[in-house]
Amino acid sequence: MYSRRGFSPYATIVPLVAIVLALGAVASAEQDSPRKRINVHVDSVVASDTHEGVDTRLAAMGQRLQSLFSYTTYRLVQHQDGKTECGKEVSFDLPGGRILHVQPRDVAGDMIAMEVILFQGERPVMSTDLKLRNHGVLIVGGPRYEQGMLIISIGAETIGGPHSAATTADIIR
Repeated sequence: MYSRRGFSPYATIVPLVAIVLALGAVASAEQDSPRKRINVHVDSVVASDTHEGVDTRLAAMGQRLQSLFSYTTYRLVQHQDGKTECGKEVSFDLPGGRILHVQPRDVAGDMIAMEVILFQGERPVMSTDLKLRNHGVLIVGGPRYEQGMLIISIGAETIGGPHSAATTADIIR
């Protein structure tokens, strides 16, 4: 039996129901929140030994390329930008009939998790899952191309976040 000053079963059930409903609203808001939007940048660079130096358009990345690869010439063949959101793939046509698929999967803190697949025609030749720092760059030294090698630079950053305004120099660092 309950006394007038005593315990009522509704006194504990009502707050418990309120907590459960509040947690459900938070989970629902997270599910309804927009997906993180991502800018993806892809540079296709041809490295060769023709002693022509570094293309002026690659000035911000030139020293890094020279430290990673032992060629005398680096020429930007193509620069492409794509916007997508987590869970959606963006494709880039590369020199030599290659296709690059980039699919951001998640953004956690300052890291962007993504899947990257390089195709030669319809045949996948490279596939990897990675985490790239927001405004970071992945440089892939890749397949033979013309008289040298094709180098693919893949950069990504979130759109609209606190770190969304980066310059090319920031991306290369």
